[in-house]
Amino acid sequence: MSANSDKVKIIFGLKIRQLRLDKKLSLSEVAEKSGLSISYLNEIEKGKKYPKTEKIMALSDALNIDYDSLVSLKLSKQLEPIAELLNSNILTELPLEIFGVEPADFIELMSEAPAKISAFISTIIEISRNYDMRVEQFYFSVLRSYQEMYDNYFPDIEESAQQFRKLFEISEITSPNDTLLSDILQNFYGYQIEEFTRESHPDLITIRSVYNPKTSKLLVNGDLSPEQRAFTFGRELGYQFLQLKNRPYISSVIEVNSFEQVLNNFKASYFAGAVLINKNVLVDRLTYFFASPKWNGDMMLSIMRLFNATPEMFYHRLSNLMTSHFKINNLFFLRFNNEVDHKLFYLTKEMHLAKLHTPHGTALNEHYCRRWVSLTILKDLEKIQKEEGYDPEKVLCKAQVSEYIDTNNHYFVMSLAKPSPPNKKMNSSITLGFAIDDNLRSMAQFLNDPALPRRKVNETCERCGAVDCAERMKPPLVLEKKHSLERLKQAIASLE
Repeated sequence: MSANSDKVKIIFGLKIRQLRLDKKLSLSEVAEKSGLSISYLNEIEKGKKYPKTEKIMALSDALNIDYDSLVSLKLSKQLEPIAELLNSNILTELPLEIFGVEPADFIELMSEAPAKISAFISTIIEISRNYDMRVEQFYFSVLRSYQEMYDNYFPDIEESAQQFRKLFEISEITSPNDTLLSDILQNFYGYQIEEFTRESHPDLITIRSVYNPKTSKLLVNGDLSPEQRAFTFGRELGYQFLQLKNRPYISSVIEVNSFEQVLNNFKASYFAGAVLINKNVLVDRLTYFFASPKWNGDMMLSIMRLFNATPEMFYHRLSNLMTSHFKINNLFFLRFNNEVDHKLFYLTKEMHLAKLHTPHGTALNEHYCRRWVSLTILKDLEKIQKEEGYDPEKVLCKAQVSEYIDTNNHYFVMSLAKPSPPNKKMNSSITLGFAIDDNLRSMAQFLNDPALPRRKVNETCERCGAVDCAERMKPPLVLEKKHSLERLKQAIASLE
């Protein structure tokens, strides 16, 4: 669909179909008037065929429209949003096939109901503008859907990671460190690796790395921890080993040119996690961990420290294997940021498998429930930092059973809290939550541990009816508005 000729065929087909419907003509009637077959007209309307000049002239006579207007790429106002979509990078660069959608299927959908799709596209674009959604944000939303569709487990990348470990003779129980991965990059792939500092490159200090493909030079932030360096090198190896050519060159995806870049960045990152955290070792440790009758956060931290991995990478890897090896699919992943001495918490990353869980990041300008362990653990870390001093290696692990007040859904939620260097005033929490069902109960023996905290929670303060909540930040304005509307409906329904 990326070729200009494809766009021309789609636009022409949409125009023919819309003109025919406007004039209340059937395909057979247009076929009779133009001398073209019904099947050929159907192919034209679906954007699969573009007729020759004499056939276009026959169509212009049949539809009573001049030739120049018919071949013009200008669409009616009713169909302008579709033209805008066709001329954007979203459809030309988004690989629809990864969702099982062929371009021809999408074209056919547009040709079947162009007016409805036009209205739908207008709504999506308007929502995006109202919320100042950038193309990058759209791409990352699509990526989350892609991860969720495959339960965030990709056997082909897993196999590639195992081949890499075998090629470079990395034993199963070894988690390669940054030195080993750096050596492979330099000696096998010809990289030049150079550290930068605040003094040498002050404008780059907020990013982890920059790669220059012309010189094969990788600039790496000197403030990175060994685990962050290992991930940075592992991701670069992922680009090379998986032969991912279209890629971002900055570690933080600030600006991207296509969805393919976002997808390849994800694949390379997944590869790095699979190389650093061997699935067989982690599965063995997790099996023992979940068999314990007592919740033990220190045990989870000890498992994490077996690998040269950051807490976030560790939990991402955990989410891969919970679905594939433990068949726990109803889970969510969250990352919150919180600045020391500030009461606002920012949800910066989320993923939901199987169904939409609460909490989720759609509650704009609302206050997330302060009973979530994702948030309380951040304030626990802040208190320790004030009492004991700042330690960039300090990591907390806590868990709770969360019962949602409105839905009565129960989740087992475990969080890690850590500093977010180089900003010493910023902390992050990484959370995995699991819906408590029969499958989880049979696996996680510690769910009945009386020492495991249990709390009634909700989504946001604005949506919560808990009247005795000491942690409330705002009155339940959204809930009150909902109840007011319900009372109004009941009052109207009771009228005779």
